[in-house]
Amino acid sequence: MGTPDFAVPTLNILLQQEDLEVVAVITAPDKPGGRGRKTLLESAVKKVALQHQINILQPINLKNEDFIRTYRELDADLAVVVAFRMLPEVIWSAPRLGTINLHAS
Repeated sequence: MGTPDFAVPTLNILLQQEDLEVVAVITAPDKPGGRGRKTLLESAVKKVALQHQINILQPINLKNEDFIRTYRELDADLAVVVAFRMLPEVIWSAPRLGTINLHAS
């Protein structure tokens, strides 16, 4: 989980590991930007995920029941969070091995 450029190096390192699979990327929804705010801008993390054909989830609300169900169905062993918003406990505790949070501050 992550959105800004700061999260990309961690994602790239995870993608280089032969003994693990990145099952999905969770990032912020695309935001209007550019002249007249008519262009949807993708997060840096989404751009990398698209290059590697990784499943992308862009929830507006992390407490949404459909998102929570989809997240649990990923059946991830571990979640790595880099520079993302606050996670509700239901998301934080879903992976079997837990969640690791990396933050610049």
